[in-house]
Amino acid sequence: MTADVLTARALNRATLARQLLLERTARPALDVIGHLVGMQAQEPHNPYLALWSRLDGFRPEELSQLLIDREVVRIVVMRGTVHLVTADDCLVLRPLVQPVLDKEIARHPEYSPALVGVDLAPVLAFVRELVADRPHSGRQLRAALADRFPEHHAPALAYACRNFLAFVQVPPRGLWGRSAQVSSTTAEAWLGRPLAVDPSIDDVVLRYLGAFGPATVADVAAWSRLTGFREVVERLRPRLRTFRDERGRELFDLPEAPRPDPDTPAPARFLPEYDNVLLSHADRTRFASDEDRRRLSAGERPVKGTVLHDGTTVATWWLDRPKGSPTATIVVDHLGGLTAQALAEVGSEAAEVVRFQAGDAEAHDVRLVALD
Repeated sequence: MTADVLTARALNRATLARQLLLERTARPALDVIGHLVGMQAQEPHNPYLALWSRLDGFRPEELSQLLIDREVVRIVVMRGTVHLVTADDCLVLRPLVQPVLDKEIARHPEYSPALVGVDLAPVLAFVRELVADRPHSGRQLRAALADRFPEHHAPALAYACRNFLAFVQVPPRGLWGRSAQVSSTTAEAWLGRPLAVDPSIDDVVLRYLGAFGPATVADVAAWSRLTGFREVVERLRPRLRTFRDERGRELFDLPEAPRPDPDTPAPARFLPEYDNVLLSHADRTRFASDEDRRRLSAGERPVKGTVLHDGTTVATWWLDRPKGSPTATIVVDHLGGLTAQALAEVGSEAAEVVRFQAGDAEAHDVRLVALD
């Protein structure tokens, strides 16, 4: 039997629906973070806008309190990058992505040679106890390692600890309206629970499909940077529904997952500089053509995020707020060719975004600029 074919637009609407970007939801932030299997958080405040664009009536204080209460944490997981994840997911995802962090150490041009022949067991034991007593900044950790293990390269040892221990970045890092250096302890010390001993990669793949599907095996690998998913997907095949994309590639999905009509309206949405919806597929053309991505990434504009309209990437945005100025201006650099109605919708959403991002400014402005 021939599998149903999903167009790029159908894939776009399916993923947007699961990402809560077709219509805002009233669900609690904690539930949404879990549903999305974490949120990219290299930039500490990125998850706030990401949640604001998905939740009805989202208040930044809600996420800050979750961090303070240790219900969510900032930790390196998928793709070896910092994510905001629920406490439960932290304990599951961190051991699953260890192969990614092993590879990072092995290929590091400076630290890998410095770690050859080093017995890391006493180093990790020392640091585990050290940060359990009090979270340490990177500088404090390197100083402690240099003092305790003077015969070794302290920055390399610190990097090994970052990759072999489940370091979480503790508040005030990541709190709304706060700026703080990275200070870390272990997930076990912070959460008072151990990492999962035998976490299920099958369950994680099913959750990925629920948040990002329909998807190919290559898409799952791009999201996590792990390998070996062909075997996992084949094991799960009896529980999945299959499709083909317009290029004939096999797509996998949860049978009951939402797949809206491709003509479903998709409103303007502003996303932070890094948002997993745009980073979690090997083929990203369901959101933008290669040429549009090239045009939007060209130049030296201070890009802080991406704008979607009708489900596709049409612009980037940044905040122009000179020191001492009472006005915060959101600048939207768009591809051009947008209709007057589309520009009005983007401008209207931009006006809300600038008030959210710079609520303390006395005045707010929107500037739409067509790229050459």
